Amino acid sequence: MTRILVAEDETRISAFVEKGLRAAGFAVATASDGHSALAEVRTGQYALMILDIGIPGLGGFEILETLRGEGNGIAVIILTARDSAMDTVRGLEGGANDYMAKPFRFDELLARVRLRLKEAQPQQAESLLAGGLELDVRTRRILVDGAPVALSAREFALAEEFIRHRDQVLSREQLLSRVWGLDFDPGSNLVEVYVRYLRAKIGAERIETVRGMGYRLI
Repeated sequence: MTRILVAEDETRISAFVEKGLRAAGFAVATASDGHSALAEVRTGQYALMILDIGIPGLGGFEILETLRGEGNGIAVIILTARDSAMDTVRGLEGGANDYMAKPFRFDELLARVRLRLKEAQPQQAESLLAGGLELDVRTRRILVDGAPVALSAREFALAEEFIRHRDQVLSREQLLSRVWGLDFDPGSNLVEVYVRYLRAKIGAERIETVRGMGYRLI
């Protein structure tokens, strides 16, 4: 599932954008200050960031400059009330992929999100490798020891999360947020059930249960 970060300190706008993007099928996380936004992007989990220039802590222009200086090519759409020509030029020349002024129409923002993601696709890695697993992020297929295995969309998203973070312990809460887009515990055993499904298809020995902490692909 494609992940988008909304870096916006106005709760009303952040919640509105997050709700719309989730309804469109994206996994969404939010950050209300510049330092946490930068830290989130550096995890490498996100395909696109919607960035408010006036975000507190570390300004949007500084975030953009830092990321591009580090060679980070994440797609960035600036969404801001600062709509002067000078700010627009600074944002685009600083490495933003798009620039939208507030107030805005969500359908236009969504169209731009999809366009920028499509443009960024050739830069994304096609295959992820981990031991005997090979996952193709474009065709949504996985090979287990060279043999194709059929996964549901959610199983694939879970497998992708484990492969991208191989040898890292992923908590139940992290998996709920990144794979299902849930920022709360619905009180079910959703993660456990899908981990069991995935183990049955790729090999139970590949996913380790770390007691009291979560799961790890080994």
